[in-house]
Amino acid sequence: MIRVLLVDDHPVVREGIRGMLGAEPDLSVVGDAASGPEALALVAALSPDVVLMDLRMPGGDGVSATERITADHPGAHVLVLTTYDTDGDILRAVEAGATGYLLKDTPRAALADAVRAAARGETVLTGRVAGKLLSGMRQRTAPPAAVLSPRETEVLRLAAEGRTNAAIGRALHISQTTVKTHLVRVYDKLGVGDRTAAVSRAIRRGLLPDR
Repeated sequence: MIRVLLVDDHPVVREGIRGMLGAEPDLSVVGDAASGPEALALVAALSPDVVLMDLRMPGGDGVSATERITADHPGAHVLVLTTYDTDGDILRAVEAGATGYLLKDTPRAALADAVRAAARGETVLTGRVAGKLLSGMRQRTAPPAAVLSPRETEVLRLAAEGRTNAAIGRALHISQTTVKTHLVRVYDKLGVGDRTAAVSRAIRRGLLPDR
């Protein structure tokens, strides 16, 4: 059972999401919060697997809460669920450690699948959001601080598209173990701890090619 914490300042939204996820046999909403500080307290108390996080809330924004949660509770994966899809909002959320970014018009089935993927630590970005993330990051210039091999670059490019390790392996005709090995080397070179942060830093440093 995947334990989910809902964070949104609108009670109607929280109840709606609770109803949607409650219909899934493997998902359990263990609590809900109306602000960032309240979310931090509940994450510590409830140890959820996934935190569905709104971005803009009175009393403490979602980005600050995401940064604290990912730093203090590495077992809790933050999945942003918001109405805002500006480049700046997306970039701030990903850099704070969010494993994914969804909009509130996401269909129920897609939302449930995204929660499952986030619980596995996979990157969750829709095509539109991924495009905005790439656009926003390419506007920031920074000299490359690491050199990725062609294969590492290819693996990371596919990871940036939201593909699983299995899907990357099939695309490149390599095993999942080899994919993981390449990703670990990428993390080490970029000084990060997960694929979302690796994609973020690689794009910002110009290490991923335009598609």
